[in-house]
Amino acid sequence: MKRLVSIVVCLLGLGSFSQASAQETVDIGIIKNEQITVVQKLLYPKTARSEIGLHLGWMPFDAYLTTPNLQFSWDTHRSESLSFGGVIGGGYGMKSSTYKELESPTIGVAVNAYRYLGSVLGGVQYSPVYAKMNVEGKGILHHDVYGALRAGLTVEQSVIPSGGLAFAPTLSFGLGARIFLSSDAAIRLEVRDDLLLEARSLTNSLHLKQSANLTIGYTMLSGRKR
Repeated sequence: MKRLVSIVVCLLGLGSFSQASAQETVDIGIIKNEQITVVQKLLYPKTARSEIGLHLGWMPFDAYLTTPNLQFSWDTHRSESLSFGGVIGGGYGMKSSTYKELESPTIGVAVNAYRYLGSVLGGVQYSPVYAKMNVEGKGILHHDVYGALRAGLTVEQSVIPSGGLAFAPTLSFGLGARIFLSSDAAIRLEVRDDLLLEARSLTNSLHLKQSANLTIGYTMLSGRKR
């Protein structure tokens, strides 16, 4: 009997202790989003690394010319979001079906179009987004998104034989993304919009031209600095 009484007293004591502990809980209020900081180590960092790449391009939006091209890029990443570098490219604008129709004997009009031959551009790249994407539950793709501002020189040639060459100062805007294949390699996609100021000798005039270029390439990053 005494043993039973002792057990009952112990259980009552534990209940009182639990109730007292619950009553002593401190309410710290609501934690706001800006008060939460998550530190995550990137799987594919770019800081203090160099990146070189080879890219296939196509300028599809010119009514008179279609232009396949090849671009070589290099970048030095100062941080995960900021890099400096450049792009050297070359290609050749071929007459589109529209141009061929215009210069046919039926119409007989030769449009003073200028074909892309090459360019040298340098500038800055800003990458504010690094993200992961689940692909059908079978894998994770790590990628970033960047914007680029570059300037340089573009060389173009008149389709009309007597039109000569145009050396055009160029301002270039780009929007792109890297899809990381490993810590040392990535697929890079970019849409580039070049604004050219051409001095055309055939018409003795300045001409502002816009050229859009779609590129896909393979880039390699140098070894990580420990």
